[in-house]
Amino acid sequence: MTKLSRFLFRVKNAYIIFVEHHADIKHMKKIFLAIASLLFLSSGFSQAISKITIGSTAGANIISFGLDENVQVYVTKDGNISKWGFDKFIGYTENYAGTLEPYVGRTEYYTENDDEALRGKVKYIGKTLLTYYASYENEALKGKLKSIGPTNLDYYLVYDNEAYRGNIKTIGRDVITWYSSFDNEAFRGKLKSVGSTQISYYGSFEDKAYRGKVKSIDRFNITYYSSFELYSGSVKTGAQVLTSNGIKYFVFN
Repeated sequence: MTKLSRFLFRVKNAYIIFVEHHADIKHMKKIFLAIASLLFLSSGFSQAISKITIGSTAGANIISFGLDENVQVYVTKDGNISKWGFDKFIGYTENYAGTLEPYVGRTEYYTENDDEALRGKVKYIGKTLLTYYASYENEALKGKLKSIGPTNLDYYLVYDNEAYRGNIKTIGRDVITWYSSFDNEAFRGKLKSVGSTQISYYGSFEDKAYRGKVKSIDRFNITYYSSFELYSGSVKTGAQVLTSNGIKYFVFN
């Protein structure tokens, strides 16, 4: 039987197993078809959530999408693009300040001939198509980001709780939840979960130095110096940058 040697290579977010052996043409075709399929799938992952920034206020959440060529698209919790561009820090260090440089590749915008809710918005970044809800769709969704590449976005509507009405509800298969107006005032309206990842906060009854700040993300806990200590309000234990279920979280208090 022919001896197989297996080598593992990573391409973007997908893995390719390269099998080296003395096979006939038929077997080689199967191998190349498998590799081509994985390459195709890897392009689908390139529009996934890359980072979520969580602040101490309800409006400070930014969801970052990673595109090809180290391009990042920053989206607010209500589905508007706040900025996008080339992230020169990827692969080297964390981009704590969220600084992006102009993207020099292909860029295309919706024109005056398009629906009024789309005009002037970015349409293509490189090979990635971005779509938005048009003026003839639900009034509450008009102009919001509808899809980025193959990833669709949906939103909470006018009949939902006022604390998260208009916020992102789903990103692809991930359900996004928010604390309601019935929850503690220190975290109502704040991000509650992303898929299976749960997020908790210190309540209004806690020390004033850290009330309303992130308490835990998934199984990772964060504590802060109290108002009676030096460095009051600064992180005492735990990490400000952590990864849960494949998504990076940046706690910005």
